[in-house]
Amino acid sequence: MQNFAGKRVHFIGIGGSGMSGLARVALSDGISVSGSDAKDSSVIAALRALGAKIFTTHDAAHVKNVDVVVYSTAISLSNPELALAIERSIPILTRAQALASLMHGSRSIAVAGTHGKTTTSSMMTVALQGCGLDPSFAIGGTLTASGANAHRGTGDLFVVEADESDGSFIEYKPLAAIVTNIEHDHVDFFATPEAVTEAFDSFVATISDKGALVYCSDDAGSNRLAKLHASCEKISYGESEDSDLHIDQIDLKAMSSSARVIWKGRTVGTLELQVPGHHNLLNAASCLAMGLWLEAPIHQLLQGLHSFRGASRRFELTATEHGIRIVDDYGHHPTEIKVTLVAARRYAGDGRVLVLFQPHRYSRTQAFMDEFAIALDLADDVTLLEIYAASEKPIHGISSALIAEKMKNGRYLPNFAEASERVIAMAKPGDVIITLGAGDVNSLAPIIAEGLQRRFA
Repeated sequence: MQNFAGKRVHFIGIGGSGMSGLARVALSDGISVSGSDAKDSSVIAALRALGAKIFTTHDAAHVKNVDVVVYSTAISLSNPELALAIERSIPILTRAQALASLMHGSRSIAVAGTHGKTTTSSMMTVALQGCGLDPSFAIGGTLTASGANAHRGTGDLFVVEADESDGSFIEYKPLAAIVTNIEHDHVDFFATPEAVTEAFDSFVATISDKGALVYCSDDAGSNRLAKLHASCEKISYGESEDSDLHIDQIDLKAMSSSARVIWKGRTVGTLELQVPGHHNLLNAASCLAMGLWLEAPIHQLLQGLHSFRGASRRFELTATEHGIRIVDDYGHHPTEIKVTLVAARRYAGDGRVLVLFQPHRYSRTQAFMDEFAIALDLADDVTLLEIYAASEKPIHGISSALIAEKMKNGRYLPNFAEASERVIAMAKPGDVIITLGAGDVNSLAPIIAEGLQRRFA
């Protein structure tokens, strides 16, 4: 991107969480940005305000005068803009290639792992900001504090969320990386667990020899990575006593958590977070380990992490109506759902946990049907919406109804309006309602809040 000053770069699917961040950084670099998406949104409005020219249709005419086209792998080759770019030999970059270009010349920190990438990369950014630094960042979610998912900072550090879903994270070649955990997911791309581990092997092999791998010693997959790769420095974190950064004396509360931090055998402070969950203590521990490797002051890192207020759609409290709290969460894998509902149970106290869950992708639903049922049954009641297809075609016979049939507390109700009314009618003061999933289930949160206002008026 640094070579594109004075040129026009067009982003196909510019409203997506990853693409919008790239566009935002490109605009900060003085690059002329255009883009297209299927529908308007607040994200697109924000980019327009920054100077981007954005269309809410896909049309070949949009790329006739551009110099470079950036697209995500979710975009079909039949897309008229991409098809014309190929026909006219306009330079084309994938999202990952464009992000790698934006990172060029920076001390880049890539945050990878099956779970926790968005939260951890957000925490890493806030921790560095707490040290008085101004890192660039590109994250798959919006930082609550800044209201942005990307930023071109004045410093030389660049924090990036490294998404493994299509294997493209091997493009980044970071100075250093965090790997939170490794588990089978994205079954549309990775047919087997072994395919996932091979992708992470390839990713870690791209870390600079002068850099570092920060890995979770509590996770078998991350541990295996560290043993395989010897070219860069390796730093472990976790509850395991032999970790380089060890946390203990863990205290979990309804909407906060804390732990003692021991760095290479010496107690260095207390980690206090304003977000709930054991998993978030581990996420924060990885940021402390990386920050200490960067020689940042521990007390400032701890202060930065204490100021962290979360990222969008990560156990995000969206409304409270008559003592009923509405939380939105992006969890879409059984492991993520389990940790979310464990945290929700603590948050609810004597109240109930009521969930509206929208599975994400037919392939994931088919692969983890039993695991979804087990995880979701941690809630008191679950209303299952139909599967959000994303870019997939339906798989015959696969439906959310199959998960409901395996559950004790599940009911299949695919109609959004009926599902909302069901939860509105059953909720009582003290309950927690969670809109859960990576699709558009979050659109129900304000509808439920309005319904509760009417009900208790």
